[in-house]
Amino acid sequence: MLNVVKKLENGALFIALEGELDTLSSPDFEAELEPLLPEADSVTIDFEKLEYISSAGLRVLLAAEQAMEEKGGQQVKVVNLNDTIRNIFNITGFEDVLSLE
Repeated sequence: MLNVVKKLENGALFIALEGELDTLSSPDFEAELEPLLPEADSVTIDFEKLEYISSAGLRVLLAAEQAMEEKGGQQVKVVNLNDTIRNIFNITGFEDVLSLE
């Protein structure tokens, strides 16, 4: 299960995720995220309470990064990664695609 908290203020989109971003939850997260991207100049996603991310979740992040790049927005920033998820980003090369903090 994935809980999503979204806040869009002055073009800055902040999203906090809690739970697992996996094959089951990724389509719902993408459906929530996609309509907000045209209004966003920047996207920050907080992984502090995210326990797991699958390849389906990575695909949603990649799509968001591509959407931001196409419109000339800032790179998607991911903050508060735990060691397990940071390792997944390292192995898959996503550390070079997204801004990690």
